[in-house]
Amino acid sequence: MTAANEGPLVALEGLEVRYGKRVALESLDIEIPGGAIGLLGPNGAGKSTLIKTLLGLLKPYKGTARVLGHDIRKDASVLRRRVGYMPEREANFPGMTGFGATHYAGRLSGLPDADARRRAHETLLFAGLEEERYRPVSTYSTGMHQRVKLAQALVHDPDLIFLDEPTNGLDPKGRVEMLNLIRTLAQEKGIHVILSTHLLRDVEEVCQSVVVVNAGKVVRHERIETMTKAFTEARVVRVDGSLSDYVAACRERGIGVGEVKDQGVQVTLAEAGSTRSLFEAAAAAGVVVRSMDAVRLSLEDALIDVLGGT
Repeated sequence: MTAANEGPLVALEGLEVRYGKRVALESLDIEIPGGAIGLLGPNGAGKSTLIKTLLGLLKPYKGTARVLGHDIRKDASVLRRRVGYMPEREANFPGMTGFGATHYAGRLSGLPDADARRRAHETLLFAGLEEERYRPVSTYSTGMHQRVKLAQALVHDPDLIFLDEPTNGLDPKGRVEMLNLIRTLAQEKGIHVILSTHLLRDVEEVCQSVVVVNAGKVVRHERIETMTKAFTEARVVRVDGSLSDYVAACRERGIGVGEVKDQGVQVTLAEAGSTRSLFEAAAAAGVVVRSMDAVRLSLEDALIDVLGGT
């Protein structure tokens, strides 16, 4: 966990990263508190560049960046001992077993041999690879590849873990199992998580907040519950009685009518914040309002709104 005197999990001030003359990240100013954070944005937005910069693998052109209280320029070696990284693609030597690959990752992180061996067994058990740990990684299924990468990222007991498309290629059962592991890391083991993925359901299920990157800039940093806040004027109304009569009565009163299914209809109020007309329509149609729920944006809807439809 981040110590009290370390401040934010990530703090960027005027951060700019370039590839030659091309600006990949431009003037980023943001403070990200701890927890589980989703890193979102379209392809080419700068997400991978940001992760590599925070890992100390890319040198900023200008500005500063601190992760877990460490300056990425001055404290790179210390920082790497405190963070874990699960890349999107595999990078194991041919012939290595799951245990060998995880033990090797532990040694690279600076663990003594005995500690690396112990931690390799522990993290492979956590990742669900106890029975397959001595099999060559080359024989692993896609799900097992993802699990061994997670074990490698955790072997040195980091305070923060970066996950790049951790459920990529997994079947529904494997995806649920991987998300459960990530949730356990964040909620029970106290490890901060930065999750980069195109699967917004994954972010909704395990993260509390999101950072949205577009064209090399942070365009939104917000809690998910705030970003997907309820519409003021939209409701889903369910009735006992004739739904078609109720829909007709709503239309007569200038109430916008959307999707109709399961004895419910999505409506848009004629007057913002006033639900009286919905009950008047029910009385006119001879039906009883059973429930009325505010319509919330999905994270996908909210992201499209933030990105301006891109």
